[in-house]
Amino acid sequence: MTEEADGAHATEETGTTPETEEAATAADTTADAESAAGSEHPLVERVAAHDEALAGDLKAELTHAEAELTKKEEQIEDLEGTLKRKQADFQNFKKRQEKKLADQTARATEDLVERLLPVRDNLARALEQGSDTDISDGVEGTLRELDSVLEDEGVETIQPELGADPDPERHEVMMRVESDQPAGTIAKLYRPGYEMADRIIRTAQVTVSTGE
Repeated sequence: MTEEADGAHATEETGTTPETEEAATAADTTADAESAAGSEHPLVERVAAHDEALAGDLKAELTHAEAELTKKEEQIEDLEGTLKRKQADFQNFKKRQEKKLADQTARATEDLVERLLPVRDNLARALEQGSDTDISDGVEGTLRELDSVLEDEGVETIQPELGADPDPERHEVMMRVESDQPAGTIAKLYRPGYEMADRIIRTAQVTVSTGE
């Protein structure tokens, strides 16, 4: 029996032909591919689901961040409003204090003027007396009254002793003169000075000895 006869005989026994075997092989290949594709489909679904969940989380975080930003902006607006009100209150307080101080200064000045008016009245009455009248007692009394008013106001007299060293902040040297006082010391008080609350109102005018 020949080989061709053997092949034909085998084909008859199995019921397949070479064409049939080739078609079966192709079908198996297609089935394998479809099986592989089907096995990847759940993975794709899982990735898509993860991306969707991640997008949801990001959206929620964004919504929360926007809410926090809105809250912070409202807080900033409230703080700015509070600051403006505080500044306005401070300006009003400052104006009230300035007005209060001005009123106190005005009242203090009025009080001083009222206390000086009797002194002026006494001087006017002294001048109204006749030329043959000795007015020294009246003038002396008026001077004491004036000194009392100044003392009550905290005014102190700058009246250095002779022979003391001159103080450039409290004494004004008018000239240098011959005197029996030591050289460079105060020889004579020309005009007393005054100070109030440690502030020099008027310096005392003095002469300084040359020592000759």
